[in-house]
Amino acid sequence: MDARIDMFSNPTAMKFIRHINSAGKVVNDSTLPHATQELVKLRASQINGCGFCTDMHSKDAVHAGESWERLNLVAAWREATVFTEAERAALELAEEGTRIADAAGGVSDEVWARARKHYDEDQLVALISIIALINVYNRMNVMIQMPAGSYTPGQWN
Repeated sequence: MDARIDMFSNPTAMKFIRHINSAGKVVNDSTLPHATQELVKLRASQINGCGFCTDMHSKDAVHAGESWERLNLVAAWREATVFTEAERAALELAEEGTRIADAAGGVSDEVWARARKHYDEDQLVALISIIALINVYNRMNVMIQMPAGSYTPGQWN
């Protein structure tokens, strides 16, 4: 299976991707825990049905020391006991932020309050930004049908 467009050989696509990656570096360099960033990216990718990003972020998380047990439970985080309260708040915000079109009121005040309880303002900005950013990547990859399974951690570093 091939993607509909080779984004890596298209000059316009590469220019756009460079800018998105720059935004991602800001978040990566923030004080939002890296494990939380990967969990959020994985959950949004699952919701959006983005196989490429699900593959990438689960492999990156394992490469960074995350356990397969926790990654396997991300889709069922509400019933899992392996996540901290802060991670649970981040996953909940990621779900509501990803499903804005499904939720008439967007992100609820209760979800926001739970996230606010665990993260300072800069971390909240990073959390909002990573949720928005992964949704951009998910939508691009789903639209072009980017194949999943061949990603190797660090291949684009």
